[in-house]
Amino acid sequence: MKAKQCLYASLLAAVVMGLTVVPALNVQAQTTACQTCTACSACKLNQPPEGFVALFNGKDLTGWKGLVGNPKTRAKMSPDELAKAQEKADENMRAHWKVIDGVLHFDGKGQSLCTDKDYGDFEMLVDWKIEAKGDSGIYLRGSPQVQIWDTALTNVGAQVGSGGLYNNQKNPSKPKKKADKPVGEWNTFRIIMIGEKVTVILNGVIVVDNVILENYWDRSQPIYPTGQIELQNHGNDLYFRNIYIREIPREKGTNKLNKREERRGFKQLFNGEDLTGWQGNTKGYAVKDGIMICDPSLGGGGNLYTADEYGDFIFRFEFRLNPGTNNGLGIRMPGNSNAAYHGMELQILDDTSPRYTGWLKDWQHHGSIYGVVAAKQGHLKPVGEWNSQTVIARGKKIKIRLNGETIVDADIEEASTPKTLDGKDHPGLKREKGYIGFCGHGDHVEFRNIRIKSLD
Repeated sequence: MKAKQCLYASLLAAVVMGLTVVPALNVQAQTTACQTCTACSACKLNQPPEGFVALFNGKDLTGWKGLVGNPKTRAKMSPDELAKAQEKADENMRAHWKVIDGVLHFDGKGQSLCTDKDYGDFEMLVDWKIEAKGDSGIYLRGSPQVQIWDTALTNVGAQVGSGGLYNNQKNPSKPKKKADKPVGEWNTFRIIMIGEKVTVILNGVIVVDNVILENYWDRSQPIYPTGQIELQNHGNDLYFRNIYIREIPREKGTNKLNKREERRGFKQLFNGEDLTGWQGNTKGYAVKDGIMICDPSLGGGGNLYTADEYGDFIFRFEFRLNPGTNNGLGIRMPGNSNAAYHGMELQILDDTSPRYTGWLKDWQHHGSIYGVVAAKQGHLKPVGEWNSQTVIARGKKIKIRLNGETIVDADIEEASTPKTLDGKDHPGLKREKGYIGFCGHGDHVEFRNIRIKSLD
């Protein structure tokens, strides 16, 4: 039994880190197994998975403080006023938030709890449990909120389920699905916040999918760039455990060739300032802080491709995915066409997202030559971090390296004989030359440091 329990622990850690290990085992099943496991250290409470740090140590309230007002009221306080208010709030916190057997328990009589530290972009994991008529939420960057409530409270609309961005007015506020477990059982949130957008996965089910979180305190302004994380209460007993966070750094694009690339004859395809040298759907892409952004709000669909055509080449680029992002890299494509068939489309995809659980084909995972060659899985970095990819095309030979690992090394003629993996005709496999471009499918994705060496 111990071996099986440790297997569940390793699978959960892989899912948390964004690795596709066993598609048939979903996050919910893995979480449940690990929560009942005591046979291995990986299953102990409040022990962060790799890449995360614990916000709650399971022993005391280190790293937490009592809530003082809201971002606007705190900003108006003098340092002395804020210090006095914080001292009072901390006293209240210690009276009503207790640690019992590794669980953070609120007795329903005090104020909300918040982190000592402010956070910008992050991925957060947290287990929560409520009692009958329970009502709570998690504030992100000090702003309400990812909703938690008893779905039996139909008089306030709780039948839609937890996880929604309750205080949104312009953008969706309700969860896409109801994924709550029965009252009294533990639930698990995976919350990812990048920029203004939030994704919430509840018990392995996507309930909020890249939705803008509005600024409740000042609706004329976007959400604050940083802020504290708060555990909200409405006067009910609440329980939290396994609270972990992975901060996602905000990095700008450098868009410079290194000396070795200069010597080898590489050239930049993206100047970091505008879309000079690119054509196609230029209105669906924006440039900010040295980063090329496929922006759905601008119509980020269709192809953005190079001004010149290439046959054989070494193409390098870096990309950063949002949860569930779907895009592609078209090569040897005839301009504004369906690159997957009229050229070749190399998948750019957050294939770790529950959005794709259970139906994604091997040849649809990240890095695959769509419909033709399946890439090796498990080498994407966690969502929100920058990945580095190299594509080498020499005649019928295509090699793809992701973060230093070769994930495709194929002869496309052999791979399509007697037929392709998807069983469809791919006339683009016969093309010897064409444009290189990004194939937007309506999702947010970022690119930087795009360079090429022609081998023609």
